[in-house]
Amino acid sequence: MKILVTGATGFIGSFIVEEAIRRGMETWAAVRASSSTKYLTDPRINFITLNLDSEEQLREALAPHRFDYVVHAAGVTKCLDRRDFFRVNTEGTKNLVRAVTSLGMPLRKFVFLSSLSVFGPAREQQPYREITDGDTPVPNTAYGQSKLAAENFITQQAALPYVILRPTGVYGPRERDYFMMAKSIKNHVDFAVGYRRQVLTFVYVTDVVQAVFLALERGPVGGRYFLTDGRSYSSQTFSDLLRKHLGVKGLLRVKAPLAVLRAATFIGERYGRITRKVTALNDDKYNIMRQRNWLCDINPAREELGYRPSVELDEGVRRSVEWYRDNKWI
Repeated sequence: MKILVTGATGFIGSFIVEEAIRRGMETWAAVRASSSTKYLTDPRINFITLNLDSEEQLREALAPHRFDYVVHAAGVTKCLDRRDFFRVNTEGTKNLVRAVTSLGMPLRKFVFLSSLSVFGPAREQQPYREITDGDTPVPNTAYGQSKLAAENFITQQAALPYVILRPTGVYGPRERDYFMMAKSIKNHVDFAVGYRRQVLTFVYVTDVVQAVFLALERGPVGGRYFLTDGRSYSSQTFSDLLRKHLGVKGLLRVKAPLAVLRAATFIGERYGRITRKVTALNDDKYNIMRQRNWLCDINPAREELGYRPSVELDEGVRRSVEWYRDNKWI
C-alpha cells in the first residue's frame, strides 16, 4: 500500500510516517523546500516536495503517483497574520483535494487531521457536558475557523473518501507548546488564568496515530471523530505531573484573572506584528485559555473505529519529560 503524509516533518506527521514505515507501507513524506527532516531519518522514507499554495504545482508533483491513502496533517497553529491560517489550513487543503481528485487518483481513504478547536466554546454552561458532532461549531480562534472552513469544503466533495479526526490537545515528544509549560515548571513557576472551573482533555501523540490508521483501515467514509485519552482533568493536573516527573520541589503558582492574560496577549500580538516574530502570547492563545470546557464525546471513535486510547496522562508526561532530557531540551 502506498501512502502520502503531508505535514510529515511536523510533530504529529513525523509519528504518522514512522508508523507507516513500521507497517511496511510505501511511505511518501510530503515536505517543503525549506523543511527540516531531522525526525525523518529512516532510509525507507520517500520524499516528495509539495507546494500547498498551488493546485497546479500539486498536480504536477502528484501526477506520476497513485496513492492508496492520503493523510493530510499539514497545517499551521501560530501565524503573524490571521490570513495565513486560511491560506495554509483552508486554501492549502482545498488545493490538495482538488489536485488529488482531478488526477483521478484511486484513493481508498483521505484522512484529514482537524481539531477540537473547530467547535470553540460550544458548551460553556455548567455543569459541563461533552461536545458532540451534533453541536453547532462556534470557533473563536483563527486556527479553529480555518480548520472548520477546510472541513466544510471536504464534506462537500462527493468523490472524496474522507474521514475527519478532531484531536484535543495533543502532547508528546517533539511538541513545543506543552514543552514551554515544562520549561516554566523546570524554572519553578506555574502560571494559570481564570477563576471559573476549567475541565481539560489531552491525547498522547501515539494514540492520535493509532486513530489515523484505524480510520484508514475501517473508518466509514464521511466519519468525523473526536480524540482524547478518554479522561478529563483539572487545569492543574498537567502541571502537577510535569512537576513530578521533572523532580521539581518548590513551585510558585501564579493564578491571574483573564484580564491580565488579555492584556499580555494583546501586547504579544502587536509586538509580534512589529518584530515579525511569532509569539506564544497572541489573540488565539487568549481565546484558547479562557475556554473552560474541553470535554468531547469519543464514543463514536470507540464504536466505529475501535479506538482504544492506551497512554494515560501520567505515563505520557513521563515519556515526554524523558524525551526532553534525552534530546537536551531541558
